[in-house]
Amino acid sequence: MRRAFVTGGSGFVGRNLLEALQRLSVPTVALARSDTAAAACAGRGARVARGDLDDIDAMAAAMSGCDLVFHCAAHVLEWDDPAVFERVNVEGTAHVLAAAIRAGVTRLVHDSTEAVLVGGPPIVMADETRPLPEHPPAMYPASKGAAERLLRAANAQMDVVIVRPRLIWGAGDTSLLPQFMAAVRQGHFRWISGGRYKSSTCHVRNVVEGMLLAAERGRRGETYFLTDGEPLEFRAFIAEMLTIHGLNPGTGSIPRALARTIASTGEAIARLRGHRWKPPLTRVSLKLMGEEVTVDDRKARTELGYVGHVSPAEGLAEMRRALTNTMQI
Repeated sequence: MRRAFVTGGSGFVGRNLLEALQRLSVPTVALARSDTAAAACAGRGARVARGDLDDIDAMAAAMSGCDLVFHCAAHVLEWDDPAVFERVNVEGTAHVLAAAIRAGVTRLVHDSTEAVLVGGPPIVMADETRPLPEHPPAMYPASKGAAERLLRAANAQMDVVIVRPRLIWGAGDTSLLPQFMAAVRQGHFRWISGGRYKSSTCHVRNVVEGMLLAAERGRRGETYFLTDGEPLEFRAFIAEMLTIHGLNPGTGSIPRALARTIASTGEAIARLRGHRWKPPLTRVSLKLMGEEVTVDDRKARTELGYVGHVSPAEGLAEMRRALTNTMQI
């Protein structure tokens, strides 16, 4: 790895990836569309290239001399205008791919998600042979699945490897945990059917470990699930993270059938309002957080030498220390 280009460098995964590349002394260029994003990337050792996913010319110029692209940028909200998901997750990925081909980049590692399987059978110990569903129920999984399809279709032109971490977490999370915390503070949090089902998880540094190994050892055109190892009980894991942050999620629970009705009704109302209103519960969040979602990462462990060095216990202890240090400042 001579020189890397990173999209989404100011996001949760991107920040941790830039820090890892800095520790490895890999010269890195990070795409940033705002002053805030630029500062976050520069503070982690990257040379900043101002621009966004719409600008193929700017990205191709910034990728000059890079042999590797890590594509981490994505629109990850569970509900928004479908056009935004299409522009960022699908067209944006196509633009990154076009820029990389133009710049002569050797390999592209794409950060995807287990959510691409939503809309098919239950995601229970799913592996990489599971086909993508034809009709995903929401734009997030649909757009991320479409991005995977276009990358695979381009394998004759570009060496692409895809990783799919499940439930990314860790200290400094700016995506998943804040949503749970907000729901608890607003009195809206409820477990789905008790919450005592299994879930795979992937600490953010394990995600980075998997991405770096995919860059080095991944087979062209292949996909790799990444997890922390054995699945955990969803309720116990989420409750522990909330407790660390001084929040009690309580024992309130709603039946899954009722939750499905709430999600479908809320989405119908949101569509009538032109997607300007976010429903309290969506079908995609129900499928990803309201029932068992477990994936098999043996392929990554066998082919890449992936370990997942940060255990759930270690990650939770680190989260507790980070919060304590923040409170003491």
